[in-house]
Amino acid sequence: MKSIFDNVSKECSKAVTNAYSTSFSLATKMLSLSIRQDIYNIYGFVRFADEIVDTFHDYDKETLFNNFERDLEAALRDKISLNPILNAFQETYHNYGIDKHMVDSFMNSMRLDLHKTDYLTNDEYKDYIYGSADVVGLMCLKVFVKGDNDKYNDLKDSAMSLGSAFQKVNFLRDLKADFEGLNRTYFPNTDLNQLDETSKQTIILDIEADFERGLEGIKRLPLEAKFGVFMAYRYYSKLLEKLKKTPALQIKSTRIRVPNYRKIELLTRSYVKYQLNLL
Repeated sequence: MKSIFDNVSKECSKAVTNAYSTSFSLATKMLSLSIRQDIYNIYGFVRFADEIVDTFHDYDKETLFNNFERDLEAALRDKISLNPILNAFQETYHNYGIDKHMVDSFMNSMRLDLHKTDYLTNDEYKDYIYGSADVVGLMCLKVFVKGDNDKYNDLKDSAMSLGSAFQKVNFLRDLKADFEGLNRTYFPNTDLNQLDETSKQTIILDIEADFERGLEGIKRLPLEAKFGVFMAYRYYSKLLEKLKKTPALQIKSTRIRVPNYRKIELLTRSYVKYQLNLL
């Protein structure tokens, strides 16, 4: 029975989320059951594409990526895939009318990571972030609003800002791994060999502006999604706060984290704010 395979596919997407990201997994658990699985399905898809370009160093990444992209296209066309992650994603894609250009933009940004190492202009930087993060936020927003196009259009810009903020925090947190391990430089007009406090502050101010726009959208999200997204916002805000307090030279030499006990504390405080209608 295909329903058994579909259930197995969804469990795979959930397992990928839980295995790869404790913070995103925790935030997703705060979403309503009616939409939670679809967010697992989106995350599983984007995580696998990202893993190909970021971690499979002992293999031919380009061939793996080409094969994954071919299987993705077939899954979206045929509404089935023997790759359980893609099988789960295609169901969400079709159920919520996710625009194909979002998927294409995401895959285009992931493909850039196969070879491109420098983003020298603001346009290159913005285009990469749009594909790697903004459209992921828009895919999730499609699920959150459950097909309400007016609500989607109302929240679209803030969802993109929140996706940008999350990605830029990741760039700053992973600066050492990206620069030294993958030879990538995402921030334009920034010499990472000479990263100083002024450059770091410029990056942080840009992220804070994205967060401010993103928070306005969170306040207007449907109840099924609001607390889970707010939880993710709180986690990334805390991470940015730690990065802000960390000297630029130290950011270059270590990966800043929010420990698990702090994540639980953030969850508790966020829940109190949510219950008191302080969002």
